[in-house]
Amino acid sequence: MSVWHTGGTTPLDRLKSRYDRDLRCGECGYVDEEGEWQARTTGDRVDYRHLCPSCGAVERRTLKLRR
Repeated sequence: MSVWHTGGTTPLDRLKSRYDRDLRCGECGYVDEEGEWQARTTGDRVDYRHLCPSCGAVERRTLKLRR
């Protein structure tokens, strides 16, 4: 059996790696070639955020965790 991984050691690392491959701004269309999503957790959710260096728009994605 083979397992496919896209970087990172945890599922949250792999999700961030996936987000990092899509850095096109939804507002202005700028592609941030050198940027990355920032991740922060509060314990029951993970907030991902990317700031467009061209227009300053903030893109957010939130993952709510169940206990």
